Amino acid sequence: MSEQGTAGNRIDLLTTERARLFALLGRLLVAAPDAGLLAALAGLRGDRTPLGDAYRALAAAAAAADTVAVEREYHDLFIGLGRGELLAYASYYLSGFLHERPLAELRGEMLRLGLERAAGVAEPEDHIASECEVYAGLLSGGFAGGPREAEAFFERHLRPWAGRFFADLEKAEAARFYRAVGAMGRVVIEIEQAALGLPE
Repeated sequence: MSEQGTAGNRIDLLTTERARLFALLGRLLVAAPDAGLLAALAGLRGDRTPLGDAYRALAAAAAAADTVAVEREYHDLFIGLGRGELLAYASYYLSGFLHERPLAELRGEMLRLGLERAAGVAEPEDHIASECEVYAGLLSGGFAGGPREAEAFFERHLRPWAGRFFADLEKAEAARFYRAVGAMGRVVIEIEQAALGLPE
């Protein structure tokens, strides 16, 4: 195999892993994890890097959690009685209000990409779970557009606010299991920001 081919395979593997990470974040933020997902997360291993540390912390949090407690925690964080502790929407983080310009801009971009909100989903598209899911789909090739569209999507729709959201989740009063999710999300966003800032 040529050196160029090896580098290409390494890049493809890295992109696949990035897509998996954002898909996992999307899954954890759209609903509380079930017992199967908690068990899978408890088996995560990590090296001595910031991302490896985040993996190990998430594994420990999952091993200590149970589905009833995590469902209650998810409710307190994101749903609540009237509203949860956190409002996980780009519009709120960027304008202070829901259903504002960031949502309209995201809807326009999704329309251009041929994407639409899934039937039966009540959350506006600028929810952090939805944005992570779209980014993962662009990275993986599941959605049309490829890496160039993924990079532009991150710059426009995740970079301006997702890091702040994950930092808030990491220190949220109701967070136990989700504190580790917040830490992992914060690290992942920091890595993406650094990587996308590198010269090609």
